[in-house]
Amino acid sequence: MSDPATPPRSLAEALRARDDASLAVLLRSRPDLITPVPTDLTQLATRAGTRASVVRALERLDRFALQTAQALAVAADPATYDELLGLLTGDEGDPVVAGALPQALGTLRDQALVWGGDDRLRLVRTARELLAPSPQHPSPTGLGPTVQEATAGMSPGRIQEIVTTAGLPSTHDAVSAVASLTALFGDRRRMAALLADAPEESREVLARLVWGPPYGQVTADPAPRLRWLLDRGLLLPTAPGTVVLPREVALHLRAGRAHRTTEPLPPPVEPAATHRPQVVDTTAAGQAYTALATVEELLKDWDEGGPAVLRAGGLSVRDLKRTAVALDVPEPVAAFWVELAYAAGLLASDGEADERYAATPAYDEWLEQPPAQRWARLAEAWLTATRTAGLVGGRDAKDRTLSALGPGLDRSAAPEVRHRVLTLLAGLPEGASPSAESVLARLRWERPLRGPQQDDDLRSRLARWTLDEAELLGVTGRGALSAQGRALLGARPPEPVPEEPVGPGDKLPVHHRPTPAPEPLSPAEQAAATAAAARLLAPLLPEPLDHVLLQADLTAVAPGPLQRPLAAMLGVLADVESKGGATVYRFTPGSVRRALDAGRSASDLHAFLAEHSRTPVPQPLAYLIDDVARKHGHLRVGAASAYVRCDDDAVLNEILADKRAAGLRLRRLAPTVLAAQADPAALLEGLRALGFAPAAESAEGDVLITRADAHRTPPRTAPEPVPDGPPTPDATLLTAAIRAIRAGDLASTTPRKPSATAAPVAGGELPRTTSAETLATMQAAVLTGEALWIGYVNAEGAASQRVIAPVRVEGGFVTAYDHTADEVRTYPLHRITGVAELADDQI
Repeated sequence: MSDPATPPRSLAEALRARDDASLAVLLRSRPDLITPVPTDLTQLATRAGTRASVVRALERLDRFALQTAQALAVAADPATYDELLGLLTGDEGDPVVAGALPQALGTLRDQALVWGGDDRLRLVRTARELLAPSPQHPSPTGLGPTVQEATAGMSPGRIQEIVTTAGLPSTHDAVSAVASLTALFGDRRRMAALLADAPEESREVLARLVWGPPYGQVTADPAPRLRWLLDRGLLLPTAPGTVVLPREVALHLRAGRAHRTTEPLPPPVEPAATHRPQVVDTTAAGQAYTALATVEELLKDWDEGGPAVLRAGGLSVRDLKRTAVALDVPEPVAAFWVELAYAAGLLASDGEADERYAATPAYDEWLEQPPAQRWARLAEAWLTATRTAGLVGGRDAKDRTLSALGPGLDRSAAPEVRHRVLTLLAGLPEGASPSAESVLARLRWERPLRGPQQDDDLRSRLARWTLDEAELLGVTGRGALSAQGRALLGARPPEPVPEEPVGPGDKLPVHHRPTPAPEPLSPAEQAAATAAAARLLAPLLPEPLDHVLLQADLTAVAPGPLQRPLAAMLGVLADVESKGGATVYRFTPGSVRRALDAGRSASDLHAFLAEHSRTPVPQPLAYLIDDVARKHGHLRVGAASAYVRCDDDAVLNEILADKRAAGLRLRRLAPTVLAAQADPAALLEGLRALGFAPAAESAEGDVLITRADAHRTPPRTAPEPVPDGPPTPDATLLTAAIRAIRAGDLASTTPRKPSATAAPVAGGELPRTTSAETLATMQAAVLTGEALWIGYVNAEGAASQRVIAPVRVEGGFVTAYDHTADEVRTYPLHRITGVAELADDQI
């Protein structure tokens, strides 16, 4: 075991010195490290240094933590805390940076990107390779290579010339010459004296290169201003025609700063407007009601079978346009509602040969729930979905158009961005709505490596879509987070924090420190938060009405939301003409015929209108119903291929004489029967277009009643979100993983007693002993109570090292307390590869 007082010599030793709480922080922030659980701390350290894992960890750093890592990448290895602070603050110092640095460095240590004490800070090698400057991958610091790196291929004679021209004494070898030149460039006083003699044109060249990129082009015969710099090593050649500004020179010209602008504090999310919280909540509730009505209208429109599914999956552009027209919204908004209903499990493809989209059985269950619970289901589905409606209409990597409900719309970062945007809104005073730019700026500071520094990177687009979609859904009202939106997050109203000054040497006050984003809620916590949001929304939604106002112009006005049976019947009997605070329905011959086709009689319609109208039924409406009912069913259409029959042969003569009926290809079979070379549905539509009111009949001659809600898909589950890497482990998994890693590390690092018969074991290999020696050692350990180190191969062939305390040996099995699993287990002796005694006082 390592001595706690001895500085760690490797990342594995640094991890070995951590307590369980510190290891839990590491594994929670980098869950890929325990997928699967490492066998010991050495394997954990190896995994933490792999390129894929380090890249993933760097992508999750905020800007200042990343700048700290970048500064360490250009510092000496190892570096001291003071050297790191100097690179971030410069010669003049910065109390805010000094106050923020301990937390940023602590974040890097927690995530095992930096290890070692403050006197020997080391960036893990993979992170240094990723962040250190190179011609192929310039550093964000804008710094170039060191003098030692830039002169690696230079002849010793040329190096001595540079040293002499710079005013330094010549040395006996190139190594000491480079060290002398490095010391000169790192000495502020001597460098100031050297640059004081530089021509003005030469100083202008340095000024152009100082903040990067540090590379420049020169000709075979450089100009005098460049020759002066080259002769003194202030510019060094890296390739024919290319020169570079050495890192030490750039740092002197920058007054020691590694970055042009250091950003220790996250940019604040600025309120653009402030509204009364009651106004925000009522506005959001109105949007929530509109959202419910829109989803209902969408699925009602698809009740008899929606658009066809494309061969590659998804909606066609034409069908999306039709849906947008039906909902009276732009196409991107229509795509959002379609995707939201799909994410909530309310619509899916029916899976039939002629595959179409339709409502699922879950939609009928959803309709029976109270409005607030229906909204909560939509809001929760939106918050956790990885499908991103904003991508519809764009192009994928193969330049194919992305369609609504089609493949390629999943973005694993979407739930995290939505959650973070709403959390930022929750941090503002109640009723405050932020500016979109301040939200985007904050997100870029929190994840600078997740995309290029421009407005069209994925996280910025996801954030913009989140702000728009939250308003459509009623999570926000007038741009501010509503009470139900706050409850959906499980967040509390913010508390005002008094301002505190930051002075030299002071640590950053709590309210100035960049706080990490809270972890998403567990499923149980999210269910409780969703229920709380529904309870808050319920009193704000309007009560459904049981009446309408009939008008003489064949319209009905619904002054608010209608009760479901009334709305359903009115939707069959009339067409929606306009929406808004009040919905206007218009009665037409076609709409009345639709109600008659659904099995209603004229007397039923008169009674329905008289019961639910606060005004008398207008005479024109009564005449319209009676007139359509008198003609309805006078003609009968059935399947022959199709036929028309009517007791009045004069009506059939009128149809045959009408030129518009030529496309139906009718011919008379009998005085009261016409045959058509068209299917019954086409014949029905054709006759209706001629002004008749035919009714469909069955093979037995009965009138067929059509219902709008006849088509449903088989039971379907909502689409599963695509995870953004391994899930964050819970406390139970962390405890078990840490215990297993500790025990495995104990098994691999505990000193063993030397054995005269056992074969020597290399690091990481299993012990090897004969069966007889294994049995004898086990039996002796039972008597003495000593712990043993064994190699074990399970039934699947997986090998592991374990530390056990044998309790009983019989029947070819050993029963022992397994320190690795922290429980009593039984092992077959034939699966134990070997055994070794532990040194004294190791368990």
